Amino acid sequence: MRRTLIALFVLALLVSAFAAGGYAAGKSYQFTGVVKASDAGSLTVEKSAKETWQFEVGKDTKGTAKVGDKVTVYYKMVATEVESKPAATTPPAKKK
Repeated sequence: MRRTLIALFVLALLVSAFAAGGYAAGKSYQFTGVVKASDAGSLTVEKSAKETWQFEVGKDTKGTAKVGDKVTVYYKMVATEVESKPAATTPPAKKK
């Protein structure tokens, strides 16, 4: 009986960990505007005269849009590469 309870507890922890991880990785955002350009691989959406975004459209992206359509684009921010450079250090001030 005790082994069963421990196994159920461990299983519950695993399920909750996967659910929490999936929620964190699944955060999505949205951008609404008018389609200014559309081709097979990208979609350009203008929200205002000062704000225009270009989205990459993959083969598994749901929905289609034509130029002039008002759309809401749902997207996720995903890093594809991180380049790191050391922080700049300031030289010590000279005493007079």
